[in-house]
Amino acid sequence: MARILLVTGGARSGKSTYAEARTLEMGTPAHYIATAQAWDDEMEARIAAHQARRGPEWVTHAEPLDLVKVLRETDTAPRLVDCLTLWLTNLMLGEKDWETAAKALVATLPDLASPVVFVTNEVGLGIVPDNRLARDFRDAAGYLNQWVAAAADEVIFTVAGLPMKVK
Repeated sequence: MARILLVTGGARSGKSTYAEARTLEMGTPAHYIATAQAWDDEMEARIAAHQARRGPEWVTHAEPLDLVKVLRETDTAPRLVDCLTLWLTNLMLGEKDWETAAKALVATLPDLASPVVFVTNEVGLGIVPDNRLARDFRDAAGYLNQWVAAAADEVIFTVAGLPMKVK
C-alpha cells in the first residue's frame, strides 16, 4: 500500500472520488484536509458538493495555507489533501513564497507515519495562457506536481473517471 499517493488529472476527471476511496481503504476515520476557500457562490457550491459526498468516516480540516502544520497534527490516521493546486492558488494570490512552502511540504513527507493522499490538477496539458499570472501558475503547478510525484510511492493519473498508474 502506498504511504504517499499523488492523484492527478484534469477537471472533472474523477480525481477526488478516486482519492477518497483510496484513502478510506487505508483506514477510518480518515482526515480530509480541504484547501479550498469559498470566495464566491460557485466555490461555495463546489465545497458543499464535496462535503455532501463524504460520510461520517471523515474528519474535515479546512486549511488553505499551512499544510505542513495540519499534516503533522493529523499524523494518526490516513489523510487526504484536496487539493494541491488550490493550495498553490492560495499561496500565490496571498503573495506567499510558494516555492519555499512547497519544498517544506515535500521535505516533511518522509517524517510522516500515516499515509497521505494528495489530489492535484494537471494544468499544463492545454494552451499557453495569455497572461503572466496564469503562465506563472501553470509553471508553479507543474513544478509542485513534479516534486510531490518524486516523493510519492504511487502516482495515479485519472482520465474520464478511470485511474491509470503512472508510478
